[in-house]
Amino acid sequence: MAKIYDCAEGCPVETTLQFISGKWKSVMLYHLFNEHVLRFSDFQKKLPSVSKRMIAKQLAELEADQLIEKTIYPEVPVRTEYRLTEFGKTFAPVIRAMAEWGEGYAEVETGSQNK
Repeated sequence: MAKIYDCAEGCPVETTLQFISGKWKSVMLYHLFNEHVLRFSDFQKKLPSVSKRMIAKQLAELEADQLIEKTIYPEVPVRTEYRLTEFGKTFAPVIRAMAEWGEGYAEVETGSQNK
């Protein structure tokens, strides 16, 4: 579980980063903002270079930090779905800003390579 820091300048950034630290958490949240509900297999398709173990670990951490919730349906085979919590939805501006910055950076890099 993440903790809230009560300290000097920069700590609000540290507080935010602890929720999305890890290479794939921000990307997973991005996909949940776009798709709303995803199954484990959906994450595997969207992140083909990431191991099942890493996907499971990152999902467990996001769930422990209450950014996402997991619903298990008692079916055969068992169906598990992940969705954002209300708290997780508050990360929308952060994830959108990261996506916009990444798109802008990609345009700059593509433009500089074409020169």
